[in-house]
Amino acid sequence: MTVTTWHRVKFFDTDTMGVVHHSNYIRWFETGRVEFLRELGLTLTEFMDDGILFPIVEVAAKFHAPAKFDDELEIVTTAEALTRAKMKFNYVIRRRGEQKILAEGTSTNVFTCDGKICRLPEKFFTRLERGLQ
Repeated sequence: MTVTTWHRVKFFDTDTMGVVHHSNYIRWFETGRVEFLRELGLTLTEFMDDGILFPIVEVAAKFHAPAKFDDELEIVTTAEALTRAKMKFNYVIRRRGEQKILAEGTSTNVFTCDGKICRLPEKFFTRLERGLQ
């Protein structure tokens, strides 16, 4: 499953060179991941209500070209892998209507309960599995 989310670059997203600061791409990966879950009918609140947190344990990004103020960006999120203990996502960011990749990356989250890695309950796992198809 692939989920596309849109973001218009704000002035505060840019640095003194007038381009998007690299740290913002990590935030936009988060935006894509949350929307991916929402498309599956899941929210972070639903996990947290059951005592499950979803922290990032690894994140990577590769930057190809800069985004600038007022660009409308396409954030494409796909799930790469899922186990009962973790999930890995892939991201591609482009300007709307363009094929050129501005940035791409991955993140890996683990499922935790009471601060320890735990196995994801069936009610979440089966819904997340749909995202790998």
